Amino acid sequence: MQRQIIVLFCSLFLWFGIPAQAAEPTAAANIPNRGALFKLEQGGHTAYLFGTIHVGAKDFYPLEPRVTEALQQASVLALEIDPLGDQAAIARAVRDHGMARNGRGAVSEELSPAYRPRLQQLLRRYAISPDTVAPMKPWMVASLLTISEFVALGYDPALAVDAWLSRQARERQVRVMELESVAGQMMLFNRMSNAEQARFLEEGIAAIEDEEQAKQARDIVNAWRQADQEGLDAIARKAEEDDTFSGKFVQHVLLDQRNPGLAAGIASLLARERRSFAAIGVLHLVGKGSVPELLRKRGISVQRIY
Repeated sequence: MQRQIIVLFCSLFLWFGIPAQAAEPTAAANIPNRGALFKLEQGGHTAYLFGTIHVGAKDFYPLEPRVTEALQQASVLALEIDPLGDQAAIARAVRDHGMARNGRGAVSEELSPAYRPRLQQLLRRYAISPDTVAPMKPWMVASLLTISEFVALGYDPALAVDAWLSRQARERQVRVMELESVAGQMMLFNRMSNAEQARFLEEGIAAIEDEEQAKQARDIVNAWRQADQEGLDAIARKAEEDDTFSGKFVQHVLLDQRNPGLAAGIASLLARERRSFAAIGVLHLVGKGSVPELLRKRGISVQRIY
């Protein structure tokens, strides 16, 4: 089951807030490739497309010179969501789409009795107050547990790749734009009924309990850390084959339905700007119906660098 890779598809960490500043690590002498990097060309314009993950560690940085040089030369950086953008808009989206109104649809109401003590045990493990999650919709609680699992494994939301790129762009006076919105991402989860959201959460609880999520998290981060094409492709295949409710939601809604919009936004960026840089979740860049595949179908030259 691949529900853990939800973190790679939506900027979940941003919904709970990332500090405006994070400690910058010391530069490394030999900088390895990370994630995946593509070069796009059409009509004399060039864009670089980089695959991110929405978590980080100090040894991720700095990114290798081809990434930093491409960002330096770009007139704009396009992200799914800018972590350093409008924090008030993020807070509004959480309130409007992640919280139940009048208690209807809240996790305390929707979760089945058998799973309530299991949820409480996980909240104690992650030192989360029950009062914090009581008004949340079940899908939001599942997201919070996913975040907490990554943090428990040593990955810091303040060092998310998107946040690092956004800071670098601002230091270089490169304009930052968003391809999506937090509200738009959250609305995808609200397509699920209350019962479906409860099932989504229950499958997430079960995956954490049997340590499946921890393994998936390590596999994903290691594949990104090593720019492991075969590893990333294997993760994409597992996602496509996952027949659980949450797995199908991740694949069909968070990937298949978002990739065309992301591809359209990047194609528009390439047409407007002579040199640009786009960075989106790395698993949008691999597998069937990936963003690079959709860009090729638009007649854009797509070269995978790594």
